[in-house]
Amino acid sequence: MLSNTLTVIMLLVLCLNIACGFSTYKKTDHALVARKLVHQANWAAVGSISTHRKLKDYPMVNVLAVNDNNEKKESLGRIQFLLTNLDFTGKDVKQNNNVTLLFSDEQLLHCSEQNMDPMEPTCARTIISGKVLKLDENTKDYQAAVASFVDRHPAAQKWIDKHNFYLCELEITNIFVLDFYGGANNVKPEDYYKIKL
Repeated sequence: MLSNTLTVIMLLVLCLNIACGFSTYKKTDHALVARKLVHQANWAAVGSISTHRKLKDYPMVNVLAVNDNNEKKESLGRIQFLLTNLDFTGKDVKQNNNVTLLFSDEQLLHCSEQNMDPMEPTCARTIISGKVLKLDENTKDYQAAVASFVDRHPAAQKWIDKHNFYLCELEITNIFVLDFYGGANNVKPEDYYKIKL
């Protein structure tokens, strides 16, 4: 009798978990989820179309250090990163500057801490596509953006000094957010930028 009762209780708990769904984000504001995921991340996975002779026209995946802060450490949502022509991504975007970035709540282990698999839809992630734009090095804004980037990634100073890294920004064209069951939600870039963190 006791084992039957325990079985029923366990099934009820399981059903409640599935019905209620545990998510790393409790809000349904998908633009807010995207902005938070970008802001908390120090890095993103980037996909480009490869120009390498052994992988030509295949997708190439790489890691980018990212920053969306201004010099006051306020989130602007503008995704900036360093590239070099010595690296796969730097070479790829010279031929085709369309890329896709992936940000996941598991980057800070938020999902694992809740015993949630990173592939679960409730482990929030955002997939952001756009065009890579090299920023103009001769502007005051560029120097401020580099200073902000180096503040977040101190090692970046030597990348710039020794390996000819240059600052780029993603001109966002599309955003998908997956933070619950039922498929990805499309977020307009203008709604993403409107969010204040």
